[in-house]
Amino acid sequence: MESDRGCALGRIEQLIRYSFWSSKSEGIVIGVSGGVDSAVAATMCCKAVGGERVLGLCLPSEVTSLDDMEDAKDLCKWLDMEYRVIPVTPVLNAYRAMPDYKETPYLLGNLMARTRMAILFYHANRDRRLVCGTSNRTEYLLGYSTKYGDSAADIQPILHLYKTEILEVARELGIPPRILLKPPSANLWPGQTDEGEIGLSYTEIDSAIMNLEKNGWKSSSEVEVRVLDMVRKSEHKRLAPPSLL
Repeated sequence: MESDRGCALGRIEQLIRYSFWSSKSEGIVIGVSGGVDSAVAATMCCKAVGGERVLGLCLPSEVTSLDDMEDAKDLCKWLDMEYRVIPVTPVLNAYRAMPDYKETPYLLGNLMARTRMAILFYHANRDRRLVCGTSNRTEYLLGYSTKYGDSAADIQPILHLYKTEILEVARELGIPPRILLKPPSANLWPGQTDEGEIGLSYTEIDSAIMNLEKNGWKSSSEVEVRVLDMVRKSEHKRLAPPSLL
C-alpha cells in the first residue's frame, strides 16, 4: 500500500512538473486557506518545483478566522514558500455599492470564490505563474464548488483524490496536525462547515460515491440516493458551456 501511495504521489509531482516546464512558467500561485486541500496541493507543488517557485496567497474575508490565517502562514513557512495576505473584503465592499445589490450567504459565497480566483489569476498573469487548484474529487462530483471560482485553475493536482484520501495523503506528507484535525470549511459564514452544509460526513459521501461507481450509478441506500441526486443536479458544473461549435 505504501508503495502504491508513493507511486501516486510521484505521478502528481510529474503532472505539476510537466505542466510547469511545458508552459514555460516562472512559478506557481496557490490560494492557501489553512485547510487540508490547499495544504496538500501546496506541498505537492513545492515537492515538484521547489518552494522558492511557489507563492501562497491567503485571501481572507471578514469571516475568516485568525487561526486559519495562522495555519496558512505556518504551512508556507514549513514549506519554505512565499506567503502573502490580500484581504478580499475591500473588493466585496465595492460590489456592495452596485445598484440593486442583494446579499445572501449563497450569493456572497459565490462572489467571494470568484473574487479570490480573479486575484490568483491576476498574480499568475503578472508574474508568469500557473494557478494551482485545490479541488478534490468528492466536491467535484457533488458540485460543491463555484463555477469559475474555486473550480477554476491551470492545474488540478488533487482532483482525482476523494476527500478521505486527501486526509490519508496529508498524514503521509506530514501536514501539521492542526490543519488535519480541523473540520473542513469554506468559511462562507461564521461557524460554517462543509459537512454541516452538505448534511453528510465525507466518510458517508465517499463510501456512497464509490459504491455508486461500482454499481453503475444505481443507488441502493438512502445516502446513495441523496448523493446521486447531488451529482446529477451539479452535472452542468462539469461540462463545457453549451455552444454550436
